[in-house]
Amino acid sequence: MIYDLRHITTYGYSRPVPLARCILRLLPRNDGGQCVERSELSISPRPAERIDGVCFFGNRMTTVIISKPHRELKVEMKARIAVNRPPAPHPGLTRHWEEVAALALASGSLAPDSPAHQLFPSRLAPQVDAVVAYARKSFSPLRPVLEAACDLMARIRAEFEYDPEATEVSTPLAEAFAKRHGVCQDFAHIMIAGLRGLGLPAAYVSGYIRTIPPPGQKRLEGADASHAWVMLWCGPETGWIGLDPTNDLIVADDHIVTAFGRDYADVSPLDGVLVGPGSQKVGVAVDVIPVG
Repeated sequence: MIYDLRHITTYGYSRPVPLARCILRLLPRNDGGQCVERSELSISPRPAERIDGVCFFGNRMTTVIISKPHRELKVEMKARIAVNRPPAPHPGLTRHWEEVAALALASGSLAPDSPAHQLFPSRLAPQVDAVVAYARKSFSPLRPVLEAACDLMARIRAEFEYDPEATEVSTPLAEAFAKRHGVCQDFAHIMIAGLRGLGLPAAYVSGYIRTIPPPGQKRLEGADASHAWVMLWCGPETGWIGLDPTNDLIVADDHIVTAFGRDYADVSPLDGVLVGPGSQKVGVAVDVIPVG
């Protein structure tokens, strides 16, 4: 699949902001079965300073300093991306999960894609005993790791309700789990915390998913949004496999990866510091358009 991707974020401020320093993680990755044919990032007001680079995990980062007083900050990302991921293995043919956990713990690599970085609790995916107990129901002894993880993913999809009003970015994982309501960020963190609690390496992924309108209806531009899912390390032969608990899907060519990390804090599309009083409003519009 080839996609044209557009992501616009607009911040409106009740009073002029004299200074802003922002870190943007909006440009998609150029690996893992996807090829970025072109990409650009436009920022208004124009930054006084801009530094482009990559973080430890290989995510593309742009740091900007805006020193011109402004009432609105607009960030627009455009990209064309070709996605052609290899098919995932049959879930029942992967190593059993206890063996994967042992291999991950014994890993001697500290490379960015090493399972060692994704084994332990993180700030937004802490260990919660109730979450680990929930995940354990899918992991019977000697069950193939991907089969068990797909079972957990299906249970989250069936037993949790997608509800944008139920949680915020700052809602603790334990609270979202207790409510059984939330959004893709919550479901990804819950699944990650459960997997890590069993000793399995699980990472957080941000990006986009192509939406398919109901039969006979036109796709609505701007109706798409940022998305989040999980990557599970299934052993040295299989490597990392994407799992989308919001939709009960093994990740394939409908998903576009922007960033990979331990939790949302490693991959947030835009964060930073503003100097100035007043309140703000945020608007986000995303288009994921198949072109070939």
